[in-house]
Amino acid sequence: MQLKNKARKPVSGKGMKAGIAVSRFNEDITKKLLDAAKTALQESGIKETDITVLEVPGAVEIPYALQELARTKKYTVLIAIGCVIQGDTPHFDYVCKMAQEGTLRVSLDHHIPIGFGVLTVNTEKQARARIHVGAEAAMAALELANLKK
Repeated sequence: MQLKNKARKPVSGKGMKAGIAVSRFNEDITKKLLDAAKTALQESGIKETDITVLEVPGAVEIPYALQELARTKKYTVLIAIGCVIQGDTPHFDYVCKMAQEGTLRVSLDHHIPIGFGVLTVNTEKQARARIHVGAEAAMAALELANLKK
């Protein structure tokens, strides 16, 4: 199945290399997000051997891993994968903000497209309903990489 962006042509990843930073926290969700992203990348033409995955403890650590990947200058695109589920404290807000702002900073500082596949949801049920976001994040990064060409 070739993923498409609303009435746009399928996005090609042929000849590209992808780096993915994935959080182990809420691993039952993040593994599925990761699988969706990898499948989308491969269907776009990226070889499995051209996809590197770095696992990190949680969503806050994703930007650091993305930065390490970006510094190598080996990747055409990067993808952030994580899942933050609302709890009873404001910790959720801080984690979401740090993951989002850190990812944006890496993208702009290193001039590299990053697909943001970090779910920020209220319940595990909402997270399970959004597994497709992994593939959408991969496609968004590839679309930006093609735009950059």
